[in-house]
Amino acid sequence: MAQAATAHIDFEDYFASEVSAERDALRHEWFDGVVYAMSRDTPEHGRITARTIWALRSALPANCEVYSSDTMLFIDAASLSTYADATVICGPAETFTVQRNGRSLGEAITNPTVVIEVLSDSTERYDRDGKFQAYKRIASLEEYVLVSQDERKVEIFRRSNGYRGDTAKPGETFVLHGVTIAVDDIYGPPVAE
Repeated sequence: MAQAATAHIDFEDYFASEVSAERDALRHEWFDGVVYAMSRDTPEHGRITARTIWALRSALPANCEVYSSDTMLFIDAASLSTYADATVICGPAETFTVQRNGRSLGEAITNPTVVIEVLSDSTERYDRDGKFQAYKRIASLEEYVLVSQDERKVEIFRRSNGYRGDTAKPGETFVLHGVTIAVDDIYGPPVAE
């Protein structure tokens, strides 16, 4: 998480600002009334995120939808609104609708089955600690996935085993929501040096 961008702000005001921002504007995270500017992605982060979404969409059953980092996630129990790098919802999506003056400003999803974060130097600690603790408060969450940007490594934390981590490395596969995915599908073929 970056530095706070503002003093205390109501969620509805934060949400209105996010949905009215220009498409290429910096996104923000809302945590218990404080808004934080989110760091911009590197090209490698974007590449790995796109390949992760592609691999998930190709493998998951038809009742599961994969959402990109443009989709806001609202965790009422943690007073957090954020953007994960990828989110999977299996079954109908549940949303939190923000209204102002009798009209809808938009929605944020509330029931992810799987949340994926691609780690970067600036976010890794937060993704592993604070954000992970918030994600654990989502009743529907079954798996949390961390994808390394610095090495070919995917970590999967499952609610069913107390969120103990399993790690998959190059040439290996991992199981996510009952389907097998190859680590190399996330990163692409190894680059010869």
